[in-house]
Amino acid sequence: MTEPQSIDDFQFSFFDLEIDNRQSTIDNKFMKRFSHEAMATTFEVIIVHEDERYASQAAVAAFDEVDRLERELSRFIENSDIARINSMGANQPLQIGLDTFECLKIAVRIYGQTNGAFDITIGSLLKCWRNDDGTPRRPSPKEIDLARLHTGANLLQLDEAEHTVRLSASPIQIDLGGIGKGYAVDRVAELLRDWSIDVALISGGYSSVLALDAPPGKKGWPLTLTNPAGRKEILARPFLQKGALSGSGVQKGGHIIDPRTARAVEGRRAAWSSAPDAATADALSTAFMIMGLDEIKQYCRLHPNTLAMVILDASSPLGMKNISRQPEGSPRLHPERSRRVRFGAWESLID
Repeated sequence: MTEPQSIDDFQFSFFDLEIDNRQSTIDNKFMKRFSHEAMATTFEVIIVHEDERYASQAAVAAFDEVDRLERELSRFIENSDIARINSMGANQPLQIGLDTFECLKIAVRIYGQTNGAFDITIGSLLKCWRNDDGTPRRPSPKEIDLARLHTGANLLQLDEAEHTVRLSASPIQIDLGGIGKGYAVDRVAELLRDWSIDVALISGGYSSVLALDAPPGKKGWPLTLTNPAGRKEILARPFLQKGALSGSGVQKGGHIIDPRTARAVEGRRAAWSSAPDAATADALSTAFMIMGLDEIKQYCRLHPNTLAMVILDASSPLGMKNISRQPEGSPRLHPERSRRVRFGAWESLID
């Protein structure tokens, strides 16, 4: 675990999100930073507390919690809850851990709220589009039709009383990569609160960040969102407290699959979401890479605590189409600059 000397040292890279130096006046001796490798990425906790040893002990406990969650939620760990679900037959109840159940419940909720754009059961579809070595391939219509029979979070039957899951079809391939790290960040936040640590910033995998209370005398933890296509272009400078930010994107030449159509999505380069909790923000940043602009606008209207920002790819016909049809009230987009659209009350976060 490592510690910074001042807030100037914070280079928290989350896709294209960095902590900037607007709060360098925070007392250095009370601010500690800790990191830990888990879930194939790096988790970080930045704590402002007068007792250095106590902060270190809390960070150790937090990272132990992340490791425990990984053992339950990772599809790559034999006998994890998710590995057992992915190998079970249809119509057989399986009792799972409380955290796995809660994470699945959140995922199913967001699946419904996004009309299926966020779907943790997309594994079968993704396999169609990839060779065994991970290189892209184009599946046949028959392969896609078969995969779609085994895709959809509606195929998960959750029993709240018994904490069991039952599959309506089998096999189902669940992957919590789009929500698991955010869920772990939320659990770390809960643990720090239990330790009476109220001023902290928690990141999971450079894609999700959650802030507890702001540092003393500050309006929030200062962050900088930059354009992934050109990091010199600053998209926003939010101050975050008591909330989460998450980002998703696709590298040039890559693609993301819409589970609703089983086809590759075009016209998107990146998406960000802000929500009260990290699991929701994590899932929504994935969904906003897929949903239409009108769908995102409607989602943010129905969920006022949610913010969205999307970077459109102008080289794609869909990207140009989205630019010309951006929702009323969105910022004007210029062809020579980043094609971004924002939804929700971003002014509440931005300086």
